[in-house]
Amino acid sequence: MKIGILGGGQLGRMLIQEALKYDDQFYTLDPASDAPCHNISYFTQGNFNDFETVLNFGKDKDVVTIEIEHVNADALAELENQGIKVVPNSKIIKTIQQKILQKEFYQAHNIPSPEFEIMDGSSDEIKISFPFVQKLNTGGYDGKGVQIIRTAEDLRNLWTQDSVLEKLVDIDKELSVIVARNENGETKTFPVTEMVADPKLNLLDFNICPVFLSEDIQKQIDSITEKFLEVVNSPGLFAIELFLDQEGKIWVNETAPRLHNSGHQSQEGNANSQFEQMYRVVKNLPLADTDSLTYSGMLNLVGAEGFSGKVIYEGMDDVLKMPKTYVHLYGKTETKPGRKMGHINVLADSKEELMEKLVKVKEMVRVIA
Repeated sequence: MKIGILGGGQLGRMLIQEALKYDDQFYTLDPASDAPCHNISYFTQGNFNDFETVLNFGKDKDVVTIEIEHVNADALAELENQGIKVVPNSKIIKTIQQKILQKEFYQAHNIPSPEFEIMDGSSDEIKISFPFVQKLNTGGYDGKGVQIIRTAEDLRNLWTQDSVLEKLVDIDKELSVIVARNENGETKTFPVTEMVADPKLNLLDFNICPVFLSEDIQKQIDSITEKFLEVVNSPGLFAIELFLDQEGKIWVNETAPRLHNSGHQSQEGNANSQFEQMYRVVKNLPLADTDSLTYSGMLNLVGAEGFSGKVIYEGMDDVLKMPKTYVHLYGKTETKPGRKMGHINVLADSKEELMEKLVKVKEMVRVIA
């Protein structure tokens, strides 16, 4: 099959790396000439937000998918009209890529998500109480386009763009669950992972699996995933980011209609990875076993503050000497502060050992120039 991917970043790269053991041709579209996929696929440099570019890219493919949601969904809808398979479908991509539509989707289907109101670019009519989170309607990614407004004084920092204003949840844990559905309606869910964010960068720092949750909390998550897969009405792989609040209630933060950073530890930690699963979804194959094999975790390799230029991975030799430790680099030659350059997966026999290893690796390696 000729499989087209909008976006040529690390998620597409790892999908292709996993799928190279099968017999397909992969085509990618990305605005950056040196995108991580440029040398492992049939690569087209171009704007995946441009209607004609996406249409021309997709028209001769058997199936088109995405590795970033900020793409031209109208062009994907036209490809569907022309008989090209799009996974996930253009309708759910369009819903999820706009925070307002995404929140309204949860509300319409009784999927628990924090209380919110919609702001149309003016602060005059704000009714929601402090503190709240402002999320720009479009374009937010990796912690960008999100800010907390705690007091009336903070209103001067309010962005005057279409936004969701969302009640701030008193968070105990941030969790993620990756779910998949193929065209035949078969579904599979990966074990829940815990996400630990870097407070400065607002980026995922560690990812830990499994997470030990009470029966009630697990039931809440199962109910959300079942409802989501039922109403989404599209094949796809979806990462549902969740908040567990201090009172034991689960809330949906947001959903990514694609592969996700919170599933990287599945590469070595699960019977099959999220990338294997995504390939099977795209091909409408039987879905893969998702069981955890052991304790597993992931550490993002992010460009260090104060360094821009040709990347150097300081301390990598020492990391490579560690048992059950797996390096995944993204093929990016230039680093800058906060840029995701790779990740390291770690396996362990207990949560204590896992956390010790993750902290040790974080102290050992630095991404500099």
